[in-house]
Amino acid sequence: MKQVTKGQWNGYDTYILHSRELEITLLPRLGNNIISIRDLVQDRDVVRRPDEDDLAFYLQKPYHFGVPLLIPPGRIHRGQFEYEGVRYQFDQNTANDNHIHGLHRTQSWCVSDIEEDEDGCAITTELLTENEEHWMAQFPIPLKLEMTFSLHNAVFSQRLRVTNLSSMPAPFGMGYHTWFLLDGKPADWTLQLPVSGIYGQNEEQLPTGELESLGEWSALNEGINMQGRNWDTLLKATEGEPATAYLRRQDGYTLKYSADEAFFKHWVLFTKGESDQFLCIEPYTWLPDAPNLALSDEQTGLIRLEPEQPVELFTRIEVIPPTD
Repeated sequence: MKQVTKGQWNGYDTYILHSRELEITLLPRLGNNIISIRDLVQDRDVVRRPDEDDLAFYLQKPYHFGVPLLIPPGRIHRGQFEYEGVRYQFDQNTANDNHIHGLHRTQSWCVSDIEEDEDGCAITTELLTENEEHWMAQFPIPLKLEMTFSLHNAVFSQRLRVTNLSSMPAPFGMGYHTWFLLDGKPADWTLQLPVSGIYGQNEEQLPTGELESLGEWSALNEGINMQGRNWDTLLKATEGEPATAYLRRQDGYTLKYSADEAFFKHWVLFTKGESDQFLCIEPYTWLPDAPNLALSDEQTGLIRLEPEQPVELFTRIEVIPPTD
C-alpha cells in the first residue's frame, strides 16, 4: 500500500511512508529526521533506529540515528567565521572549543503537504529559521527550509529546498549522517565509492586544505570489504562521475546511495570504532570549516545563497534485492 500513515515515538507524532518494499518513518517534531528505514522484503532495518528508551540520548545527539540532516556538516574552527561582512558564531560544542555538525538538531518542523497515488507517496515539511531564536543567534540570516520525502517502490528520495529570505547573500552547506547497518557481519559487506583524494586534517580533525593521494583508499573505486575498518575519514568525490555509493552484501543485496554530484563534492566515512554494526556514509556539499579555508567556493563546495533564489539538493537511497 503506497500511503502515509501516522504513528508515535515517545509521544511525538511520526509519519510513515509505505510501499510494498519499504517503510520510512519520519519524526518532524524532533529535527525532521528519518529515524527508520525498514526493508519489508528482507525483514531488516536499513539504518540505525532509536528505541523508545533512547530519548535522552537522541535529544543530546540526534545525529546518531537514522538519516539526520546536518546544517552545516562537520567541524568549524572555534565555531566562528565571517562572510560578506557578517560574523557568525556557532556553539562551541566539541573538543578544542570547535563546533560540530551544525545548527539543525531537534527543531520542530511543520508538515505542509502529503501526496499519495498509485506510483508512490510523499510528505513535505517546512522550517522557518527566523522562528528559532537559538538558530538566529548563531546564523543571523533567515532561511526557509523545505524538505520533501518521497517513496516509490524501493526508492526513497529526499529533496531539500533552501531559500535565503534576507537581502544579502549567505553561506550554506549541508550533509547527511546516514547510519547504515552492517548487522554485526562487516565481512559480508563491500563498499564501492568513486573518490579521487583524501583531505589532510590537523590534530583537531579540521581540514588543512591539502588534498592528499588516495593510497590504499583507491580500492574504494573498485570495492573494499568492510571487515576490520576503523574510519573517520574525509574524501573528495570524483569530478565528472556520479556521486553514488554502493554498499553490497555478499548475496548481491545492495544499498545504492546517490547524491546530486553538482553539489555533493565530499564524502565522510565513519564506522564508530572498528566496523561491526555501523557504516555511516555521509555526503557533504561543503568541506568542514569551508568559510575559514583559503580555497575557492568551487573547491570547498560552499554554496552562496543569493536572496530569494532557492537552491534544491537531492539524494536518494535505493534498496536492490539479492541476486537470484
